[in-house]
Amino acid sequence: MAQIAFLGLGVMGYPMAGHLKSAGHDVVVYNRTVAKAEKWTAEHGGSFASTPSDAVKGAEFVFACVGNDDDLRSITTGDSGAFAAMEAGTVFVDHTTASAEVARELYAVASRNGFDFVDAPVSGGQAGAENGVLTVMCGGDAGPYGKVEPVIDAFAKSCRLMGASGAGQLTKMVNQICIAGLLQGLSEGMNFCAKAGLDGEAVLDVISKGAAGSWQMENRGSTMLANEFEFGFAVDWMRKDLGICLEEANSNGAQLPVTAMIDQFYKEIQAMGGGRWDTSSLMRLLTKNE
Repeated sequence: MAQIAFLGLGVMGYPMAGHLKSAGHDVVVYNRTVAKAEKWTAEHGGSFASTPSDAVKGAEFVFACVGNDDDLRSITTGDSGAFAAMEAGTVFVDHTTASAEVARELYAVASRNGFDFVDAPVSGGQAGAENGVLTVMCGGDAGPYGKVEPVIDAFAKSCRLMGASGAGQLTKMVNQICIAGLLQGLSEGMNFCAKAGLDGEAVLDVISKGAAGSWQMENRGSTMLANEFEFGFAVDWMRKDLGICLEEANSNGAQLPVTAMIDQFYKEIQAMGGGRWDTSSLMRLLTKNE
């Protein structure tokens, strides 16, 4: 069992850190809002620290799951950041969905200071984090990855090294690009289904067993039919992710016409007050005038 620090106790980090503690690891947590850290320790045991640098002292592995590039820089190289207190040989594992650029930047800083950095964004949403069945996409060196993979197993159903530093984040971008297109297609299909007067649940039951089947259909089809969107992965966060994808595409020359269009659809949803709605709320744009 390992000495672990976990930085960031949001909707993903909170249960992920809990799974690590349940697996028998010694876990110290840090969260910007102290009350959340206090709640976590009351529920799971372990302990909490008031700064990232205090949390990582003596840790073999440091996990992080925060909001964006700037948040990640803040907890690593900012005032009282983790990097200032990490020991040689420590592995820092970042589960934030961030840019490949910041992953490579922090990998270089870590390398200069004698410890390791693995970018490891996740897919599976809040439910996947709570149930310990996330998919983890990693970038970095094989040695550090090999050390941390058995630890990640505490909250993952699948974990794979995709390549050098930044490859995990690039893989997550592919994931988000595909999800955006799937959700728009599912929204249009379910709206068409309603207009055609079909039994939506029956349609979902049939087509989910064929070529149209997907995680989104299985987990979001019924709630879309019921016009329920007050849960799940927020539109605000999806727009952040799609912004990263579009910026990377602008750099590497990839064409993302559908992704760019759906990003604007999500902008419309934000204007409707749906920034915290689930990403499946694309359906609302098709029915907003009814």
